[in-house]
Amino acid sequence: MATEQDFQASAQKYLVSASNARTFVEKVLIGSGVSGENAAIVADCLVQADLRGVDTHGINRIPSYMARAREGVLDATISPEIEFRTPVVAQVDGRNGFGFLATKLGMDAAIKMASEFGIGMVSVKHSNHFGMSAWVVQQAIDAGMMSLVFTNSSPALPVWGGKEKLMGVSPIACGAPAGKTKPFILDMAPSVAARGKIYKAKRRGEKIPTDWALDSEGRPTDDPRAALEGVMLPMGGPKGSALSIMMDVFSGVFSGSAFAGHVTNPYDPSKPADVGHFLIAMKPDLFMTLDDFKERMDYLYSRVVGCERMTGVDRIYFPGELEQLEADKRQSEGIPYTRGEIDALNSEATKVGAPPLEIAE
Repeated sequence: MATEQDFQASAQKYLVSASNARTFVEKVLIGSGVSGENAAIVADCLVQADLRGVDTHGINRIPSYMARAREGVLDATISPEIEFRTPVVAQVDGRNGFGFLATKLGMDAAIKMASEFGIGMVSVKHSNHFGMSAWVVQQAIDAGMMSLVFTNSSPALPVWGGKEKLMGVSPIACGAPAGKTKPFILDMAPSVAARGKIYKAKRRGEKIPTDWALDSEGRPTDDPRAALEGVMLPMGGPKGSALSIMMDVFSGVFSGSAFAGHVTNPYDPSKPADVGHFLIAMKPDLFMTLDDFKERMDYLYSRVVGCERMTGVDRIYFPGELEQLEADKRQSEGIPYTRGEIDALNSEATKVGAPPLEIAE
């Protein structure tokens, strides 16, 4: 039986550089049959999440992804395919491969179409979990584009008035570039908290706030295990519920992927996930010059962060700014992982003969 001392040792955190984390993931994936090019894409997306402090969607997802690959319900060796339907519309078939690959291919296409025609729209079918939505938004921002990024996910939320898991905790994300200030990056779930935070608490032996979820008996709980057996709570009651349904319409119904409670949980190695995504890229200078747009974004930023603060608030942040500041910090200092997380990752490395994760001195 594990002692308190064992738990404390497992929960102790160690710093890993972003480059070491990226190299580690690449080698584990290549050892699992993933091409070098595709492994680099997946590794970069996962490490971006860890850098931004979104630890629930970082490299700690590797064990669950590899478990699904070993069971044959995620094809780690496959590359997605794209079909253009109109000059501004395309569909990507993820072919049950990594969601990161299908999504990157889709946003690349949306950006290319938007560069020529002002807007590009891509529907993605037969995909898998693509981690943190903000990396897709950042891909568009890096190309000077505004974007909308939707996905559906496995059942976790009840619809308003219901009690069973039916809708996913499906994030809504969007972004816009700016001039001299931070870009606008919104990436949020329609639940009080992202489900990945509950998995993270379970992994680390931590409790959760009692307003995040209900147990299987419909009671508030601070136990992540009980929460995962129950339901997540939507933010804003019926508003959060409606947003989760919207994600299912645009990502699942529209694409031809699973919907209405039939997407498979990314931690479930029993069958393919069949996730759908919806991506739009837009040129920000369609109605004014790019300089004018960026000046207006900078003005919006200054108005938001410079507005009069409520009592007890030291600073106001623009959407996405906290995560960008955390990324700057972790890029220089390293990414913190617990010993338990490192052990789980190294176990995956051992299975494929890859070297262990290097901890910063």
